[in-house]
Amino acid sequence: MIKAQTYLMENAEEEKRLEMKTDPDAVREQAMWFGMGPGARILDVGCGPGKTTALLHDLAQPRGLAVGVDISENRIHYARAFYGKGYNIAYHVRDVRLPMKDLGQFDFIWVRFLLEYYLEGALEIVKNIAANLKPGGRLCLLDLDHNCLSHWAMPPAMEAVVMKAMMYAQDNFNFDLYAGRKLYAHLYDLGFEDIKLNIMPHHLIYGELQPADEFNWLKKLEVGVVKAPEIFIGYPGGSRQFLEDFKIFFRDPRRFTYSPLILCQGRKPLQGHVKTIRKDI
Repeated sequence: MIKAQTYLMENAEEEKRLEMKTDPDAVREQAMWFGMGPGARILDVGCGPGKTTALLHDLAQPRGLAVGVDISENRIHYARAFYGKGYNIAYHVRDVRLPMKDLGQFDFIWVRFLLEYYLEGALEIVKNIAANLKPGGRLCLLDLDHNCLSHWAMPPAMEAVVMKAMMYAQDNFNFDLYAGRKLYAHLYDLGFEDIKLNIMPHHLIYGELQPADEFNWLKKLEVGVVKAPEIFIGYPGGSRQFLEDFKIFFRDPRRFTYSPLILCQGRKPLQGHVKTIRKDI
């Protein structure tokens, strides 16, 4: 029996948040590093509202294919409505912890900002989706490290609340603050070949605040206030004052915020299977 997974960031505007924070130029740069190009068959695992899937589809033309899967029916409906027009692009509701044999085989499987929501179970997910990869195909993992924790110069009382919030997400929502540093080990332990790594900035916020960054970060805090009001106990003025103080900090052009994005790719062995998951990790 697969245990139900509660999505940490679920809210009425999640499609908008995911869409706004997706930078097309960054997606294209990352996809090119993985070697994606014309004619490729690409599976986008955890596709959200479909914006990334559509960008990957465009890179795979002519004659390429892109398929997006997500556990959320709402986001798949959104993806089909706004990013599902065109030839050889499709979206499906799937729990990526379960077999997806009906989707067929792909040259590339793209897994971006998914494993951070599976502190427990990430390696099993990687092994499961690898069944949809052709022998010799490439598995492309992208995730953040030290997620949401690097800000300067945030007042100590605010910084303590941010850390408390992230630890709450880890303990109650299976969230992994350090998913990025584990990607290499996932592919290594499953016997992937020709493993390569890269690191890029994801959040790199300084100077004047951009609207997409403001919406993304303030929405995270708004969700946190609803889902974990207890983390603000002890902060002067409570959650309402914390939100106001964060806005002042975040809108200050002197502020610096960053998160590293780790990219890891590996080739599936030509014999067409991966190792049994190690039992000692």
